[in-house]
Amino acid sequence: MARSKSSPRNPDKRPPAPPPPTWDEKVINFLMPWRIELAGLALFLVGMVLFLNFLLLPKADCSNNWLCLFQEGFGWGAYPLFLSLAAAGVHLMLRQVERPYHIHPKQVIGLELILLTTLPLSHIFSGATLALSHLGKGGGLVGWALSEPLLEFFGPVLTGSFYLILLIWGISLIAQRGWADVQHGLQAISLRLRQFSVYVAPAAPSANVTAPPVTAVATPPAPLPTTANPDELVIIDDSATDAYPSGTRRDKSLPPLTLLDEGQNTALTPAEIDAKKQKIEQTLLDFGLPATVTQIRRGPAVTQFGVQPGYVDKPGPDGDVKPHKVRVGQIAALQKDLALALAVQRLRVQAPVPGQGVVGIEVPNDETAVVRLRSIIESQAFANAKSPLTVALGQDVSGAPIAIDLSKMPHLLIAGATGTGKSVCMNALISCLVFNNDPDQLHLIMIDPKKVELIRFNGLPHLIGKVETEADRAVGVLRWLTAEMDRRYELFAAVGARNLGGYNRKMGRDKSKKLPYLVVFIDELADLMHTYPGDVERTLCRLAQMARATGIHLVVATQRPSTDVITGLIKANFPARISFSVASGTDSRVILDTVGAEHLLGRGDMLFLASDASGPARVQGVFLADHEIEGIVNHWRTTLPDWEAIPCPWETLIAKHALLDETDSLLEQAIELVQKSDAVSTSYLQRRLRIGFPRAARIMEHLYEMGLVEDPKTGGKTRKTYVEESDNPLDDILSERQTE
Repeated sequence: MARSKSSPRNPDKRPPAPPPPTWDEKVINFLMPWRIELAGLALFLVGMVLFLNFLLLPKADCSNNWLCLFQEGFGWGAYPLFLSLAAAGVHLMLRQVERPYHIHPKQVIGLELILLTTLPLSHIFSGATLALSHLGKGGGLVGWALSEPLLEFFGPVLTGSFYLILLIWGISLIAQRGWADVQHGLQAISLRLRQFSVYVAPAAPSANVTAPPVTAVATPPAPLPTTANPDELVIIDDSATDAYPSGTRRDKSLPPLTLLDEGQNTALTPAEIDAKKQKIEQTLLDFGLPATVTQIRRGPAVTQFGVQPGYVDKPGPDGDVKPHKVRVGQIAALQKDLALALAVQRLRVQAPVPGQGVVGIEVPNDETAVVRLRSIIESQAFANAKSPLTVALGQDVSGAPIAIDLSKMPHLLIAGATGTGKSVCMNALISCLVFNNDPDQLHLIMIDPKKVELIRFNGLPHLIGKVETEADRAVGVLRWLTAEMDRRYELFAAVGARNLGGYNRKMGRDKSKKLPYLVVFIDELADLMHTYPGDVERTLCRLAQMARATGIHLVVATQRPSTDVITGLIKANFPARISFSVASGTDSRVILDTVGAEHLLGRGDMLFLASDASGPARVQGVFLADHEIEGIVNHWRTTLPDWEAIPCPWETLIAKHALLDETDSLLEQAIELVQKSDAVSTSYLQRRLRIGFPRAARIMEHLYEMGLVEDPKTGGKTRKTYVEESDNPLDDILSERQTE
């Protein structure tokens, strides 16, 4: 093809080179990125110099010093004023580092309110006159001006009460507490006092063993250590405690707590306690294993009986009879016998309980309590977790609420048999995230090959695109996630940030540059692993290894806990795991590396293995009804009706891979040959690509459809090319198809 000729440039008409920067311009360019820090340093120095000079002012007469204006105007309030200036300077100097604190604008308003109210209060209580205010007594002239007009009209009692109320309001703004917090705190204290009760139930006599009586039933909020005295039985029930008014500080744009149902706790009667306790002790004694139940933890689905092993008299090597401690393994071996004695279908023995000197025998309750999301969100455990990725998991065997932080895991693997509660758990995790985060702070990606579980979340403003239900598109989503992870790392390196939190702090108030958290939910991993085993495992493991710092977190569920689905590489990169009920101990070992999941009850009963825990903990999962999920989704749809849906950024990547899949895997190599040759033929492609004639002819047809070679003339097979090495035909064809 003919190329257009352009006239050569005249070297004499080149633009003159810019003059080198001067010394002062170099200094300004060097200090410009640190201008805010330098302003903070200047503010700190000014505040400290004024504070130190103010301390050296004469007490009697300082009319010759200009600092007397501050003393006359603010009185003693000049001291906190100068210190506030110095503190503001320190805050500005720490802009480039991760501050160990976070200042809310309401706290700044509260500090100013305290300073403005203490000045008139000090004037009222000191009884200073106008002449004394000129000398800096009380609150100075500012305190006199704020108090005297109100004193003339309302008197000292009402005026002092008014400023005292403002002072308390300022303190509440700094502490981020309101009247509702105080009210709920008093209610929680009174609730705990009412729940503390003492029962005295005599033990039923037995021919072989004397069971210790039940002496105390309590509901303390903290775990109670093992009782040293075997005659005392401690019963722990945390299901009705640990209340905290977290909903009082919720943003008005977030869904209200009234959308969630309140849970109801089932009580454990002393008769049930004594009956099951005696059956456990009697069964162990029948097999020659004396033991005593010293702890009982009442949960929503199971009750854990803490058994303390006793001693058995056995002859030693010298023939003397000595007491020997009952081994823990002997108690664990009687699992089926204990289940028979208690008439339960499944029973789990935890030997021993971590952190406790007892063997835990977990017996199913006659009535299972439903764990609601609202009870976990209103708990102290959930309020103590300040991370936006905190989610409610359920209640443990003592009824204490369990809240986990996805950012610390940093990824979660969920497995279990069909119908045991995996999808309910994922729905609860998604609902909890969108219940406490707005769309600017959190984005979600959902992959649901089953096509029925997660589609109810379509329309959420947090959701990128729609719920993906096709396996080939799911692989494209995972590929895009790896590219997004690399892009975020490049942004972090450009500003010198280590993680997502540091990057967003460096962006300041510019919301357009801040990056949201990105949580990916995959409801069925087995279907993807069977369709694209190599691509799925490779991308999942790369994301799990590197995506934590970029704010990308994975929650993956599967109903087939086998080694071809949950491979060793996937397990190594998913340290936090949840196992619901499985069919055998082999499946339990695949998920948790230990047995125990085969003895679970189903219907939300799970074993949760945290990334930093030594062993799994038994938890009854949160249950959300359909109307609760619909209420949360409808709230966001009605609250943000003009919210523009987040487009799918992976459409281009999926279309490009689809174009290559529907043609031929050797198409890219054929395009390279066309770029380097003036003419090609089918036989030429056969020789260079080492393929047969039918495949070479098919590739030649694709090249003709793409416009890279001309149509063969009659009787001839050699074709001329129309592409140069600098062109990119795949991108051109891809853009044309997207336009169509």
